[in-house]
Amino acid sequence: MAKGKGTFDGKSGGFCCICGREDSQVPFLVQGSRGAICTDCVEQISALMEDAKAVTKGSSKESLRTSLKDEFKLLTPKEIHNYLNQYVIGQDEAKKFLSVAVYNHYKRLLFKSSEDSKELELEKSNVLMVGPTGTGKTLLARSIAKMLKLPFAIVDATVLTEAGYVGEDVESILTRLLQDADYNVEKAQMGIVFIDEIDKVARKSDNPSITRDVSGEGVQQAMLKILEGNIVNVPPQGGRKHPEQKMIAVDTSNILFICGGAFEGIEKKIAQRINTQVVGYGVQSRLGDIDTKDLLKYIAPQDLRAYGLIPELIGRLPVITYLHPLDREALLNILTKPKNALIKQYEYMFKLDGIKLVLEEGVLDFIVDTAIKYNLGARGLRSICEAIMVDAMYDAPSREQKGEFRLTLDYAKEKVAKLTGSMLLK
Repeated sequence: MAKGKGTFDGKSGGFCCICGREDSQVPFLVQGSRGAICTDCVEQISALMEDAKAVTKGSSKESLRTSLKDEFKLLTPKEIHNYLNQYVIGQDEAKKFLSVAVYNHYKRLLFKSSEDSKELELEKSNVLMVGPTGTGKTLLARSIAKMLKLPFAIVDATVLTEAGYVGEDVESILTRLLQDADYNVEKAQMGIVFIDEIDKVARKSDNPSITRDVSGEGVQQAMLKILEGNIVNVPPQGGRKHPEQKMIAVDTSNILFICGGAFEGIEKKIAQRINTQVVGYGVQSRLGDIDTKDLLKYIAPQDLRAYGLIPELIGRLPVITYLHPLDREALLNILTKPKNALIKQYEYMFKLDGIKLVLEEGVLDFIVDTAIKYNLGARGLRSICEAIMVDAMYDAPSREQKGEFRLTLDYAKEKVAKLTGSMLLK
């Protein structure tokens, strides 16, 4: 065998170490340090590698669908609902809508791989959740994210602006989803995105203005192509800080979008539509069935349009559900019953310092009544608990004698009053 880097003239007397043909029988023979290989074998190996990549890609796609199918057997709407009950108190209506939406999302992904998909196409139904702050919209989304094996991204609409302005482009929504899928485009295209604070991109005013609404209607217009289902070029590292990067094409046809927002003040729009302010004879009989304390249950697309969402965006969010304001019983249950209840968290934190936390009667009622008085919702419960516990948690690690910390009602009132003023106790 001839030595050297390679032979191309057929005079070296070498042969291919794969097919065994001599250099005179092949177009070219490339000599390496440990043998030679002909160009025919190189072409065959290249073709085999391409086939292997295609098979691997297909098998990974098939294995993803198989894993979805196995998981799908456990994800009936009632089971999803029961899972959410472990983390979220109440809001059965919203849980039902979300359970069906996630179930149908799995079903649509499985249907896409079947033979029937050639004749029929199942379109997605994006979801809009409307509810006051602190009622559990984001918590519902985070709870679903724990349950799913699909990529799930939670993004905030308040940072989005039109392209060319300070802020983030709408395409950054899909960047978060790609990151959660480890930049596996095929997997990301089966994911779910929760867009929080969607009400913050509402049109600021119906009156024409000389200034552009770059974080309102402009963002809504940019979101249309993503929600509808198109191939979107996504910057993997964010478009404005790295303008030279190569874009990733993502098909949003099978990405389920769940949007949530407080829509502060939309009750006035609903009240105007259902004529809760009418006067005259027969008013009480007409309004007798209307729950004026919870007008969100009567929300309709026209109310969202009056609030500032454009009709094109509303049309791409066909499923509209609402969350009830939390009553006293619900807030009390939030403190103690969920899997990650607030009081359970504090008990465990004190336990790590070797101290047992004991709450005397009336403390939980005081915390809940304070949250209701200032309309703080579920988020306010943690603020009040922090105000009560901060001094005890400060001293706990340094205490020489461990044992128990007994939280009395007088102690709780004293700590809250010190932070916010004695008016809380009136």
